[in-house]
Amino acid sequence: MVSKNTICLWYDGTAVDAAQFYAKTFPDSAVGTIYLAPGDYPAGKQGNVLTVEFTVMGIPCLGLNGGPAFRHSEAFSFQVATDDQMETDRLWNAIVENGGEESACGWCRDRWGLSWQITPRALIAAVADPDPAAARRAFEAMMRMKKIDIAAIEAARRG
Repeated sequence: MVSKNTICLWYDGTAVDAAQFYAKTFPDSAVGTIYLAPGDYPAGKQGNVLTVEFTVMGIPCLGLNGGPAFRHSEAFSFQVATDDQMETDRLWNAIVENGGEESACGWCRDRWGLSWQITPRALIAAVADPDPAAARRAFEAMMRMKKIDIAAIEAARRG
């Protein structure tokens, strides 16, 4: 592993599956080295996959098959800035249709419990509009959404 700072994500025996899904779904993502346990450990046996190195959009990660003791929560999420509705829909649908679930305001959770914010750049610009009324309208529109609808955000921003 080259990076000095790596995100370690805990899985219950499914780290390789998750890494492979992220690699096929997100650009600039890949599965790296898979390490087998050199001995028995609380969540597995010698020879089981212990960790897998992978990148998600260039961010170095390590998937640890640590067992059922810990679960992901919304306290940690990947925020993915999208350029248009097609990219927003593709990423959102890939996560949700692969056993994930929708949440609110552009958030969804993958089948491993990891949270993702699929955030169009247009939404970021709209809620940061220098006109407080336009920003509020866009924000209020977002608050009623699950997957972000860029056209609806832009319409709300315009009033």
